[in-house]
Parts: sequence; structure tokens; C-alpha cells
Amino acid sequence: MADLKERLLPPRPASAMNLRDTAVTRPSASGRAPLLGVDVVGLKKRGQGLRSWIRVDTSGNTQVMEVDKFTMMRRCDLPARDLRLLDPLFVYPSTILGREKAIVVNLEQIRCIITADEVLLLNSLDNYVLRYVVELQQRLKTSGVGEIWQQESAQPSRRMSRSFDNVFETSSPDYLPFEFRALEVALEAACTFLDSQASELEIEAYPLLDELTSKISTLNLERVRRLKSRLVALTRRVQKVRDEIEQLMDDDGDMAEMYLTEKKKRMEGSLYGDQSVLGYRSNDGMSVSAPVSPVSSPPDSRRLDKSSSIARSRHDSARSSEGVTENIEELEMLLEAYFVVIDSSLNKLTSLKEYIDDTEDFINIQLDNVRNQLIQFELLLTTATFVVAIFGVVAGIFGMNFEIDFFNVPGAFRWVLIITGVCGFVIFLAFVLFFKYRRLMPL
Repeated sequence: MADLKERLLPPRPASAMNLRDTAVTRPSASGRAPLLGVDVVGLKKRGQGLRSWIRVDTSGNTQVMEVDKFTMMRRCDLPARDLRLLDPLFVYPSTILGREKAIVVNLEQIRCIITADEVLLLNSLDNYVLRYVVELQQRLKTSGVGEIWQQESAQPSRRMSRSFDNVFETSSPDYLPFEFRALEVALEAACTFLDSQASELEIEAYPLLDELTSKISTLNLERVRRLKSRLVALTRRVQKVRDEIEQLMDDDGDMAEMYLTEKKKRMEGSLYGDQSVLGYRSNDGMSVSAPVSPVSSPPDSRRLDKSSSIARSRHDSARSSEGVTENIEELEMLLEAYFVVIDSSLNKLTSLKEYIDDTEDFINIQLDNVRNQLIQFELLLTTATFVVAIFGVVAGIFGMNFEIDFFNVPGAFRWVLIITGVCGFVIFLAFVLFFKYRRLMPL
């Protein structure tokens, strides 16, 4: 891993001192002295939009190259909006796009372009990108995919007589074309990464939620709030990957577009067939390489041959598209396997979310119970305060500034306290029985 990381490092730029010396020794066209300390070479390089890409071919060999956006668009026959999905400066959801000559993959940290002959990744020192390169190299070197297709490309006549189905029959049962090998490694890396994050979140969440149910505090509530935010973000990412795979599985046309190796072989076969037909006609006496006057129109025979060639190519392309549509079981099984994996991760996150919701409901029930207990205690306290207020009323009455004969009776104070206490207890007991009758408190 360390050797691969050092080998994939981009070349170091020139130092500022060398650039300063170059600027001083090279005069400008206007005769003015150039600005010192300005990275003119770097500005020109950044203006071209060059980016470092890691190229992995069918044999597992890696190469670092600097390519601008327009060259990459022409190389892979992709529009600018597809390359914008791979821009690391922007955050786009997970996407898998099948094009005419390439597959654009944007799955978490893995952002690459897969063709029939190579895989192009944005050069990055992320461990997941390096692991993707290492894993792809190991699978390509152990499976021998590059050797098979190199032999097929080296023998065009044999390639014409041998169909795509025969290649599957002579190889191992789990054989897949190069583009599907690269796509499988990308899906495996993305699904493994998301599943590991889901497992880490699950390990962290359950003890925290159990602690919150036993002790409700501000700190625990804040930790659960952050945990729930992470859970929502991770669920959204997993759901997007799952929806993307499900959308591909539901659309046979998109899956047929991703058979890049078969389309390349059929295209090369049709071109070789046209060349063989032209060579056969040249052997019959018809000059193929003879110059044609730009003024005169081509003869009727040549126009007829051209129209028949166009019709034959259209018929072959239509027949190949129908055949690919019928033979998409390999890609469908591949996508179905990783759909099960990502669906398992989504179910794990869904279960965790349900556990959080159940914990929140349990906490709300506990808080409601405590609130009800406080209300009951407040009701009893209010009733007791009313009973005690009776003593205050009696004391206020006997404390008025007038004389009665009852003050001269021995033991009158004791009887006043007894009678007032008994009346207060009876009133309090009447209130409690009333609360029990109305079911205002469990007694």
C-alpha cells in the first residue's frame, strides 16, 4: 500500500526560487521586467484544467497521467455534465451512468470512468481509492481477463467466428468482462464502506440509548441528537445507492448499454467485415483506392454498396442490442448481489432509527409520568394548604379585640385545637375521597 501510494503521488512542482530566476532571465515582449514570485507555469497549468488521473488497464498495470477535461471528454466520448459528477469540489449523490463507450461511477469515495480497456480514477491519496486500485489489480491478475481479451484482439478472424457466449462457456463460471470486474470492485468498496459506517454507528448508538433511558440528562440528550443527525445523513446516502442499483435493475436498456466489451467487439467485427468485403472486391478487379473526382458523383454501384453497408450495420446494431437485452443476466445477478448487501445496511439503519424512536417515546412517557406525579403532589399540597388555612381562620377569629366568656373557661384552648384539627382532617379526607372518585390520582 505504501509503495503504491508513493508511485501514485503527482510530480512535485518547481520551487519558487527557480521560477523567480526564470522570470528574471526571460524578458517580456513589451520590454518590461516581469513580476517576481509569480508562478507563471502554474497559472498556465491551472488555466488548462489539467487533473491527475490513475489509469488501470485490463492487465492490472497502473499509470498516472495529466489530462484536461476536454481531452477526457474526447477520450471517453462523454458530455461535460458526466465529468462534472466526478468533480471532487462538488458533492453529488451516488450515480451509475451507462454511456456508449464508458460507465461513469460516483459511489462515495470511488469516482471513476470505466471503459472496455481501462479504468480512469481521479488521483487521490484516500485509502479507499488506493484499496480500490489494489483490489482491482489483484482480481485482474488472478482472473486473467486482460490476457483473454488481448488474445481476442490479436486474432480478428477468430474473434469473428467466436461469439460472446462462447467466451463465457470456455472461461470460469464466475467470469465477467473487464468493465463489470471494475464495477464490481467499486460496488463492493462502496457497500463495504457504508456497511462499516452503519455498524460503527450501531455499536455507538445502543449503549448511548440505554444510558439515556436510565439517566435523562442534557448531555445525554445532546449526544443522542448528534447521533440522530449522523443516522439521517447516512441513511440518505445508503438509500441513494440502493435506489441507483434498483433503478439499473429495473431498466434493461441501461444494463444493455453497460456491455462495453461486447459492443466494442461487435463494432470491430463489423469494421473487419467491411474491410474484408472491400478487399474481396478489389481482388475482383474493382479499384478501391482509385481517386474519385470531387465534381462527378459516385457511380450507382458504389452508392448501392454504401447504402447496403449502412443498412447492414444498422441491422447488426439492432440485432446486437436485442441480443444484449436478452443476455443481461450476468449484470443483473451482479447488481442483485450488491442490492441485497446495501438493502441489509439500510435495514440495519432503519432498525436503529426505530430503536431511537422507541427510546424517544419511552422517554416522553417517563417525562409525562413524572409530570403527572408532580401535578398530583401539587394537588395534595394545595389541599393540605387549604386545611392549614382553617387554623389560620380560627386563630384570626379568636384574635379579635373583644372579650367573650369562652376565654375564661379552663381548657378552652385545648378544645379549640381538637375541634379545629378534627374538622381539618375530615375536610382533607373528603377531598382525597373526591379525588379518588374522580380518578385524579391513583390511591
